[in-house]
Amino acid sequence: MTAEIEPFHAIAVSGLAHKLKGEGRSVIHMEFGQPSTGAPSRAIATAHAILDSDPMGYWESQPLKARIARHYKEIYGVEVHPSRIILTCGASPALVMALNMRFDPGARVAIARPGYVAYRNTLKALHLTPVELACGEAERFQLTAAALAALDPAPDGVILASPANPTGTIIPRDELHAIAQVCRERGIAIVSDEIYHGISYGLETPSMLQEAPDALVVNSFSKYFSMAAWRLGWLIVPEDGVAAARARMGNMFLTPPSLSQHAGLVAMDCRDELEGHIRTYERNRALLLDALPAMGLGRIAPPDGAFYIYADVSDFTDDSMEFCLALLRDTGIATAPGNDFDPVDGHHFMRFSFAVSTPEVEEAIARMRPWFAARNRGTRAG
Repeated sequence: MTAEIEPFHAIAVSGLAHKLKGEGRSVIHMEFGQPSTGAPSRAIATAHAILDSDPMGYWESQPLKARIARHYKEIYGVEVHPSRIILTCGASPALVMALNMRFDPGARVAIARPGYVAYRNTLKALHLTPVELACGEAERFQLTAAALAALDPAPDGVILASPANPTGTIIPRDELHAIAQVCRERGIAIVSDEIYHGISYGLETPSMLQEAPDALVVNSFSKYFSMAAWRLGWLIVPEDGVAAARARMGNMFLTPPSLSQHAGLVAMDCRDELEGHIRTYERNRALLLDALPAMGLGRIAPPDGAFYIYADVSDFTDDSMEFCLALLRDTGIATAPGNDFDPVDGHHFMRFSFAVSTPEVEEAIARMRPWFAARNRGTRAG
């Protein structure tokens, strides 16, 4: 029986945004979690040289796997043999492979609500059962060890994301340790999405591998390395999962783009340029955190990392999708509706991505101020 999958509503918002842009409207794209910057300049230069000298083909870069392994040793103090690193066509195939190799159809997998829309829908597509745990302000919009310990029966697995999408919240090290302990005691397999590692604002982002060496870890070049369109990521698996992961990668996805692998290897040593992007995100974050409460959006999930503001808009609307579409039509600012991330309470939330330029954030704030001022129903204090 075919699984029914909900649409990704932000894609509809983006479609309208591009239509308006094609009609000559000025549009600011804050709907997707993708950096507005390109790949590091040295990575692009390398790609140009490779295009002129290498016919390319199906290929898995051993130097890139070795460099990723060194990254885990340098950043987290964790030894990862390169053979455990499966290069993928972005984080999405890595997630599919992790779920498909670890769980049988019908398995129950816990996820946070709100959480990334593709967790719920990918689980359903693979005939797995998402177990959504409501995570609100009291939990800093994150899964907790207590919530996993309280589930009866225990789920077969859990997907963690820290920093999280859509909230940007980070699971502190002590809580990550507690989660790993509960999972060991209850036989819960861990899939850790660490795609936003490297993008944080004063808090550390420990890897789940530091607490659970048998966790499956998903990561990508799309966010910190600013290479979303290059479709390059990786999955780290335990030694006993290498054969299963490689079989799935080879059959379902073959290899990542060869050109992207060449560029990705160079990008990993472009830290100065990439850290400049983080400083831009910091400025953008500060501007929005200062401006949004004055517009009536004072209830905001703590954006510890990533590049999102997840804001409660219940003073304005009971339908975040229509609200985002109206904001786009009236102001040219594209945002993501909360019902993508939370099918229960998301109609009262919206997400702003601040992975754009600082002038764009400043312009967005100027356009939004009068728009929000005209619409606040004032049902709750900011």
